[in-house]
Amino acid sequence: MAVKKKTTGKTASAKPAKKAPAKKAAPAKKAPAAKKTASKKRAPNPAFMKAMKPSPALAKVVGDKGLPRTEVMKKLWAYIKKNKLQDEENKRNINADANLAAVFGGKKQVSMFEMTKLVNKHLS
Repeated sequence: MAVKKKTTGKTASAKPAKKAPAKKAAPAKKAPAAKKTASKKRAPNPAFMKAMKPSPALAKVVGDKGLPRTEVMKKLWAYIKKNKLQDEENKRNINADANLAAVFGGKKQVSMFEMTKLVNKHLS
């Protein structure tokens, strides 16, 4: 008598075999991009380097010679730090003295971002 194997009821053909996805062709290699030289410095924007004439109110703080905007802001910050006009609690605020009050339109305190906008009105 031959022993019959028991089957679990699942047949091998119940699930179709998955096909492997077709391989895509490898993309062509690109030529290496030209490297930028690190020693090349960025040229300043000519609009910032143009000499601007300060108004009489601003001239009391930065001088009456024509200066680029960047130099005006440097001199203005030097004046603010020299006279300790930055607010102690919030360093972003500038307290105006008599000279700066005329530049700030009579305001006693302005933020550093508002200060830039107000100073630009005094340059021509």
